[in-house]
Amino acid sequence: MKKVIVCDHIHQKGIDILKAAKDVDLEVAYDVPKADLYSRLGEAELAITRSSTPVDLQFLDAAKKCKFIIRAGVGVDNVDIDECSKRGIVVMNVPTANTIAAVEMTMCHLVCSARSFINAHNELKQKRVWKRENWYGTELLGKKLGVIGFGNIGSRVAIRAKAFDMEIIAYDPYVQPSKVTSLGMKYTTNFDDILACDIITIHTPKNKETTNMIAAKEIAKMKDGVILINVARGGLYNEDDLAAALKSGKVRFAGMDVFSREPATDHPLLDLENVSVTQHIGANTLESQINIAVQSADNALEVLRGISYPNALNMPIKDDAMPDWVKNYCDLAQRMAFLAAQVSNGAARSVSVSAAGEVADYLESLGVFAIVGALNTALGEKVNYVNAPFVAKERGVEVSTQKESGETPYKNSITVRISGDRESIYLTGILLGNESARIVDINGFVVDVAPKGKMIVMKNRDVPGVIGKVGTLLGDHKINIADFRLGRGKGGEAMAIILVDNDVSSGVLDALSAIPEAIRASYAEL
Repeated sequence: MKKVIVCDHIHQKGIDILKAAKDVDLEVAYDVPKADLYSRLGEAELAITRSSTPVDLQFLDAAKKCKFIIRAGVGVDNVDIDECSKRGIVVMNVPTANTIAAVEMTMCHLVCSARSFINAHNELKQKRVWKRENWYGTELLGKKLGVIGFGNIGSRVAIRAKAFDMEIIAYDPYVQPSKVTSLGMKYTTNFDDILACDIITIHTPKNKETTNMIAAKEIAKMKDGVILINVARGGLYNEDDLAAALKSGKVRFAGMDVFSREPATDHPLLDLENVSVTQHIGANTLESQINIAVQSADNALEVLRGISYPNALNMPIKDDAMPDWVKNYCDLAQRMAFLAAQVSNGAARSVSVSAAGEVADYLESLGVFAIVGALNTALGEKVNYVNAPFVAKERGVEVSTQKESGETPYKNSITVRISGDRESIYLTGILLGNESARIVDINGFVVDVAPKGKMIVMKNRDVPGVIGKVGTLLGDHKINIADFRLGRGKGGEAMAIILVDNDVSSGVLDALSAIPEAIRASYAEL
């Protein structure tokens, strides 16, 4: 019998599935006070949680026999995935069970925002005022809808909006254009095309690339009277800038189900009439709660019976699977791919890994880690060591590995190459003493830098005065330089890797790129 503990409320249908399993010893503990829950975790091999139970050090220390965590839902903000991986615990979520619920909530906010439904409703019901002339809306027919993120939710929103005879323009550098155009919609790589739309809705994961994706600079480029919708993640819109634009009338109306800080009971957007707000209830339908519970229970049985690891967000490497130094090379491959994806221009279309020395015997593992790093900026927790090859194939990303032939300067080395529509970037890395990771080559520029921290990657003409200009500019922006590594290449060009202590904004990057000798400046954070 496998011991399973359910720590938070899930629908009874999920509980019934687990109760009916003859090989499961089920404990339902969602009504147990959290202070008492930890004493019940000791024998459990699998725990099912939701957002109410943090899977932190206290939880993991108590759950001494736990091998699997299932987060019944999409977000895993309350799960310490890194610590779970170190302890050999597989973490899984249920990412698609509430897809339709989120899609329909988006449509709800879209229609309500177009017709100022909330205000008309409140004026009649709460104030008992009948003034039809106060509430002229706008029709969806013929309007341009900009869809940012064309995954499971964004694509379905677009299909439903098309039924309103809207013109759909989709922006997602990480999907094949044919996924959009085959539906009779327009695909764009120019974000300004989205900013020119009448209504904009965002459906991306929240990460460094997408946080504050829509801020004052982007809003200024929009049409007067634009409508903005966010039922994805709080913080994708800069909410202070959004509030200012709503007050000025630049943004006619906004529909918000999510906020950067929740619960958002004291949020400035709540004071504005031209905003419809809900309490992060995009997943709150009876159907989605049944789906979440049933999928969580089914996934629990699959993993306990060794059938598969559905939607695993990590796949721990067992100590006896490979030497520690190889694990370090796998980590280096992921870091280099993550760095390359951040500084490259456009989405990855291919990922290749080559290796020299004994580490080449582990090319398959190196390739998986590189895929996770390459796709992490776009997909975040949706890509993991279990599903990486399948996600890459689904996204049309070609993956290849090869063993290097001939002499190399190092006993062991790996090279990760990320190629997109417009450019290709490769990085070569080694381990010093099989522990200390170093990047030694970036696109032919010889460097020596540890793959961690905040770094500016800048390519420039190799002429006097550049370092001084860069240092002065960063100083003027209160950005402290921790280290400055310079690599010189052929053709009169150089590459600087500048490690900094502070975040670097797009404005600073624009200023660096505007230095006459600069060719390009990018920012990455590892």
